[in-house]
Amino acid sequence: MSFPKQFLWGGATAANQFEGGYQEGGRGLANVDICPSGSDRSAIICSHLKTFTCDEHHHYPSHDSVDFYHHYKEDIALMAEMGFKVYRMSIAWTRIFPNGDEEEPNEEGLQFYDAIFRECQKYHIEPLVTIVHFDCPMHLIQTYGGWKNRKMIDFYLRLCKVLFTRYKGIVKYWLPFNEINMILHAPFLGAGLYFEDGDDEERIKYQAAHHELIASALATKLAHEIDPENQIGCMFAAGSVYPYSCHPQDVFEALKKDRESYFFIDIQARGAYPSYAIKELTRKHCMPHMEDDDNAILKKYPVDFISFSYYNSRCVSGQKEPEKLTEGNLFASAKNPYLTYSDWGWPIDPLGLRITLNHVYDRYQKPMFIVENGLGAIDTVKADGTIEDDARISYLREHILAMKAAIEEDGVELMGYTAWGPIDLVSASSGEMKKRYGFVYVDKQDDGSGSMQRIRKKSFYWYKSVIESNGECLIK
Repeated sequence: MSFPKQFLWGGATAANQFEGGYQEGGRGLANVDICPSGSDRSAIICSHLKTFTCDEHHHYPSHDSVDFYHHYKEDIALMAEMGFKVYRMSIAWTRIFPNGDEEEPNEEGLQFYDAIFRECQKYHIEPLVTIVHFDCPMHLIQTYGGWKNRKMIDFYLRLCKVLFTRYKGIVKYWLPFNEINMILHAPFLGAGLYFEDGDDEERIKYQAAHHELIASALATKLAHEIDPENQIGCMFAAGSVYPYSCHPQDVFEALKKDRESYFFIDIQARGAYPSYAIKELTRKHCMPHMEDDDNAILKKYPVDFISFSYYNSRCVSGQKEPEKLTEGNLFASAKNPYLTYSDWGWPIDPLGLRITLNHVYDRYQKPMFIVENGLGAIDTVKADGTIEDDARISYLREHILAMKAAIEEDGVELMGYTAWGPIDLVSASSGEMKKRYGFVYVDKQDDGSGSMQRIRKKSFYWYKSVIESNGECLIK
């Protein structure tokens, strides 16, 4: 048995971590542009937001990133050389609407994406487009309060209408929001949310999340109206949560942590707030305000498929805080003694991907798409110009084998797989370049230096063989 014949192999990037050219082509300023690299990346001082200018003492990695803006032809050709069937990318909202509330879009920004899609078509690469990958126009944040304000739904749908109309017949797969559950864990970096002194932050986060959920449902409606061939997916940061022990309190704590992520997808996939969430949010006085037809909108326009990122599983205790904690895609958790860890302390758990696939499929019974999975590591260019990234190959091989077992042995329905950062890009969690994910090395350093030269790593040729064989080379 093998992967489905039409399985979509590819890679994924995000505009704010990959494009650069943040002041070119009429692009406006977004929240991601004022997040500096390093330990204070997410520590944006709220009082600065009304008059914010980038501090010359910090480095802002989204400003130039790895300059896909000027290297897109070269980069897409490299993806084609690997045999990509699909390329997951995102649209920079402020390239299309620089302030976010304009009546007409920025034609120069649209022409940039026109050119990208032409290159994809040239190589028969299917685009999978994320409409919002964490970015939010700063003008909307400063003027309206961002997603706190229900007016954001109209601004967002204006963006969607332009994209669905312009790219009808060119783009079929769309994701309204990237890792929608990150609004609870990294509110400014993940959604442009900020808080004033005395704000009830938890209540505001769930109200903003409700606005995004309504926006997602209405975007699904609009996409299907403009082109019935469109397929709309939700996207969340996944990774099943394990109990730290078999103590019932640990088991129940793991169930609750899983629900924090599934809450969003329960609504997007099933069309209603789940009963556990209604009870919990009511107890916490965080149940969002809804308009009269909100529940009907959610019920009528669920997504077509489920997509998610998977980097690692998590581990929690319901009894006491474990002595050893570990990082992982903005989620800190107890350190699992049965796993190995990356250079950045993220757990490595290939079987956890199979477990997650089964949990998600059992819960929703909808087609799934793994749209992020990869290993952040330090890569060194050898004297002869080669890059031996065997650890990355091992990580990906084991995760793809787990994915294969989930398809063949467990019967999950999986549409495709896009490895995160096929070409080196800026890390979302830390803003670093030295934390590399790609099959292609980019000569760009954390201090901003570098030639931007692209160099194929050993994993480039390995992934090419995986795609060519539709995954069969993994077991030979």
